[in-house]
Amino acid sequence: MSRIAARFAKLKQEGRAGLVTFVMSGDPTPADSTALVNGLARAGADLIELGMPFTDPMADGPAIQAAGLRALKAGATLRKTLDQVRAFRVVDQDTPIVLMGYYNPIYRYGTEAFVAAAREAGVDGLIVVDLPPEEDAELCLPARAGGLDFIRLATPTTDDKRLPTVLRNTSGFIYYVSITGITGSGSADADSVAAAVGRLKAHTDLPVAVGFGIKTPDQARATAAHADAAVVGSALIDHIAANLGPDGGATPAMTEAAWAFVRSLAEGVRASRKG
Repeated sequence: MSRIAARFAKLKQEGRAGLVTFVMSGDPTPADSTALVNGLARAGADLIELGMPFTDPMADGPAIQAAGLRALKAGATLRKTLDQVRAFRVVDQDTPIVLMGYYNPIYRYGTEAFVAAAREAGVDGLIVVDLPPEEDAELCLPARAGGLDFIRLATPTTDDKRLPTVLRNTSGFIYYVSITGITGSGSADADSVAAAVGRLKAHTDLPVAVGFGIKTPDQARATAAHADAAVVGSALIDHIAANLGPDGGATPAMTEAAWAFVRSLAEGVRASRKG
């Protein structure tokens, strides 16, 4: 059983939803990013999405775009992202790591070489937002053959006719984007999330994680009442950005502020199904 499947099975056994946190690899520096990520699970993250910095992140809002630019300015590369996963696996063998980003850096690395290196580093899954299901032969199928889950996005505009195509080679979980538009640009209401999760569950047995609009512990709690996991990215990155020094580097308070926010989100998620 993959780490992702094992984690969702454990969450189901515990009768609760999970918290998925997204941060950008290398933001604001490789050392700061490594320290931050290595403490996310202790703060309450059940799964970790690690962004692969890219110069043209078309699906991302200002917060994540800025995080990617900070990381690139500090020398981030795809190889260094894989090194960060290796460092994480020294301290944590259980928490799933999903790399999220765009195909261009992977294409330049070489698909087969990347899949092998990612698997060796300890990566569990991929979310590549600019590869549609019609292009599964490019990366999805090689990734799955290499032992990596390939997670797809579904959106409010993914209708019942399109959904089977989206789900065809999806594994690990399905990521429901609860709003139309870029990351961090709005929030979905609980009723629409509940309806969307119900519709997805009619098409797949995969867990459903919901993201793109969760900014507070209360919103995480409301989402987790219906979904198998709540995903928080932009709001967490905002806490990182708020604790940078004048030179753009981390202050001593940065990791603690980020972990404290994750703890508050985790408390919200864990409270979602009590009583």
